Amino acid sequence: MKPIFKYLLAGCFFLLSCKKTINVDLETVAPRLVIDASIDWVKGTNGNQQKIKLSTTTGYYNATFPTVSGADIVITNSANTVFRFIENANTGEYRCSDFQPVIGETYSLKVILNGEIYTATETCTGVPDIENIEQNNEGGIGGDEIEIKYYYRDNGNEENYYLHRIISPISVFPAYKVKDDQKTQGNLMQEYFSDKDLKAGDSINIGLYGISRRYYDYFRKLLVASGAGSGPFQTVPGTVRGNIINNTHFDNFAYGYFRLSQMIVKNYTIH
Repeated sequence: MKPIFKYLLAGCFFLLSCKKTINVDLETVAPRLVIDASIDWVKGTNGNQQKIKLSTTTGYYNATFPTVSGADIVITNSANTVFRFIENANTGEYRCSDFQPVIGETYSLKVILNGEIYTATETCTGVPDIENIEQNNEGGIGGDEIEIKYYYRDNGNEENYYLHRIISPISVFPAYKVKDDQKTQGNLMQEYFSDKDLKAGDSINIGLYGISRRYYDYFRKLLVASGAGSGPFQTVPGTVRGNIINNTHFDNFAYGYFRLSQMIVKNYTIH
């Protein structure tokens, strides 16, 4: 899966022809660093195995994103415990095997690359269990789609924000949605996924993440900018920046976000 924010840099110009597709020469800006620092702690595990990926933006027609090697990456908790991320053989993927995720703990990220220092701070956010999954074979707007509905209990003692991710065999990329509990404090919440192309035997992977308010706002902007917003009249931001700051040269910012989420994963087979 390619991080969604990487697509925001490309121009969306398509020329349609009944005979052939014409590639338009697009102006390419200088590559910019992308820091994919998503710390995902699967509920029920110790969460000690984590990774961070570094790459750069690239031209619209390029199928791959160049990886970035040679960085020094650490995450530090409030007790000044340092967790080092070591690169795996020039892949741009940096791994840590002794990370210690704690709900409510504040962590600081530091990435040193080519003499520049990038930093971010975020709090680890918990997630409720998925209590039940239901299937309706007459779902969707037209009643002709297989619909999956799953339930989870919101914590009524605090504001909560959630990221939903669905991986299914009918889509090349996962489906994402963010949600808050503004009108459902403490209630049993539900989420839907449906498609007319789903069939018996298909396996659906459901991911539910606890996220911070800042990440909720950030991801909503990403969805709008990628064309996945909830309406046709929304303002599309030209550049969606995360919480990562370049402390050496402020204007040379990196794309991406430093996020720490507890997550619950469920597999469901259509019957």
